[in-house]
Amino acid sequence: MSADATQRAALAPTGIVAFGRRYWLWPAAILAALLLPWLFFDWGTHRHSGFVLTMLSEIALMSVFALSFNMQMGQAGLLSFGHAILFGLGGYVTAHTLNAIKAGSMWLPTELVPLAGGVGGLVFGAAFGYVATKQRATAFAMITMGLGELVAASALMFMGFFGGEGGISTDRVIDTSLFGVPYSSPWQVYCLVVAWTAIAAILMRLQTQTPLGRMANACRDNFERAQFVGYDPRMVRFYQFTLSGFFAGVGGALYVLVYEIVTFDTVAAAKSATALLATYIGGAGSFFGPVIGTIVVVLLQSGVSLLSNAWLLYVGVLFIIMVMFAPGGLMGIVAQHAPIARIGRLGDLLVPYIRILAPGVLMVLGFVLLVELASFTTIGAAQGKDFKIGHVVVDPHAALPWVAAGAALVGGSLWLRLESRFFRARWDALIAEAKARGAIL
Repeated sequence: MSADATQRAALAPTGIVAFGRRYWLWPAAILAALLLPWLFFDWGTHRHSGFVLTMLSEIALMSVFALSFNMQMGQAGLLSFGHAILFGLGGYVTAHTLNAIKAGSMWLPTELVPLAGGVGGLVFGAAFGYVATKQRATAFAMITMGLGELVAASALMFMGFFGGEGGISTDRVIDTSLFGVPYSSPWQVYCLVVAWTAIAAILMRLQTQTPLGRMANACRDNFERAQFVGYDPRMVRFYQFTLSGFFAGVGGALYVLVYEIVTFDTVAAAKSATALLATYIGGAGSFFGPVIGTIVVVLLQSGVSLLSNAWLLYVGVLFIIMVMFAPGGLMGIVAQHAPIARIGRLGDLLVPYIRILAPGVLMVLGFVLLVELASFTTIGAAQGKDFKIGHVVVDPHAALPWVAAGAALVGGSLWLRLESRFFRARWDALIAEAKARGAIL
């Protein structure tokens, strides 16, 4: 060991300080999740905002779902188009479990009910994984798509288990809490969801550091070499698929606890697409990427959908942009700044970012205005709505709004292209300096 390495090792923090510096993000995230609803608390009525609690609960449970999807996609390189079947079937098992507890035919603490969904997801994951993991790459993706369609069709046919289009309704107030909590209010349910989200996320994080998690990465990167050193890539895929089914089932169980109903929509392709979108937008190469992507997708679903009929179009465009220009996702963009931060030159990017921000905002405004104008000439007109920007009513049939929107889109695009050259030159210079100073590992 060199003298510099010895000195760095001697100065490195140890004990509680080292543990705190390494894992501070986990308690901070949990604390933030518990404090955030209080920002929207109505002190006059002493009630939490039901909309905010539901949206935050959706973010939490869908984060578990997206992380379980990333156990296949990010860790093992398995692109699944039917991951929702594990989520939904875990939810169905949970609904039947709650009904059985309510009827007195079985007993299980409310706090442990998500385990029922996890076990359901594990069992179905083993059954479907036995078939799907015999193949990999494109063949695996096609098999999971077929399985997804199979289960979605079954959900409408087999009334006994799936309940048809109406689904299975249940009641989370089963009076079996270990702590005497009735879970009749959204705040109590939200706390339970946060607790299980934290537990599931920590377990999935720890799984990445196990031999199975390491071998999943090896099979993803070079399955022939993993096979050459004595491992069976098929079994690695099977175990990884099955474990991801457990955590997807936990997410499905939390869904049932929040909404007290589960329908065939939870096993449909649209739900699988949500996990795919969240993972790619946030970044499949990072553990926390799917969580960031889930926040973005749920906010678009819950927030933008209230403002625009074309919110799905915005999600699709965002997904295309991320795949084309930022394949590493949002977390990948953040990681690219790490070498510049190591040399202490991150502040040098402030002016370049400001310079591309103005044309970027102009281009986005032009695009949004064009989309909304097109939407209001069809859907908006059928709904009898007026297109308003603030308090100003805009006529979507007039020429001026279309010309202004087109000018903003084209002008912003051309301006952004010019400014991006300056940004690229500054970025390349900083990266070259980081390489010269050994900041790029």
